Amino acid sequence: MSQRILDKILEEKIIAIIRGISSEKIVNLVETLHQGGISCVEVTFDHTSEAKIKDTLTSVGKIKKHFGDTIYVGAGTVMTSEQVHQAVEAGAEYIISPNVDADVIEETKKLGKVSIPGALTSTEIAFAYKCGADIIKLFPAGDLGVSYLKSIKAPLKHIPILAVGGVNSKNCVDFMKAGAAGIGVGGNLVSAKLVDAGKFDEIVSAAKEYKEVLKDW
Repeated sequence: MSQRILDKILEEKIIAIIRGISSEKIVNLVETLHQGGISCVEVTFDHTSEAKIKDTLTSVGKIKKHFGDTIYVGAGTVMTSEQVHQAVEAGAEYIISPNVDADVIEETKKLGKVSIPGALTSTEIAFAYKCGADIIKLFPAGDLGVSYLKSIKAPLKHIPILAVGGVNSKNCVDFMKAGAAGIGVGGNLVSAKLVDAGKFDEIVSAAKEYKEVLKDW
């Protein structure tokens, strides 16, 4: 199961990062992204309250139930082993974190899911991969720049890296050229303002633009 999901993520090359969208709106949003050609989505945990944590799990569950195998859903900002279990029970197929936590990585792999921790330095990237991570999220890629990724990939060609943070439709190909295995895009694709305004057609157009520029990668 995890190899199939991993292959799909690497094939699609883009994960849409959903942050700050309530579970009441999640199905419509994901349907919109799917219309634009995107099938990998990440719903991030909001740790500001227990209610918001529960809403994240509700969103993951709704996506899995409604879309089945047509959408590949992951949980983001996963900080503990307990949250790994909660996310997987809700239906998450991959676990994404902003940091490198060996326990989170190992628990994810123990449950047969894809592990994507966030890292900054070559030491963190190599350590996360040694712990069993499948892909490393380089964050914040936009602040670090394309040249940083290129330098990191020189000695670590064997480690798949997802560029996340500040990545948009104008610079994503540059990150791919520098060695990224894919990208993660949040606000530049999934805008809470557009969702609240019901401007789903603009999200469809944005999704199609990303798919178009990434089609040759």
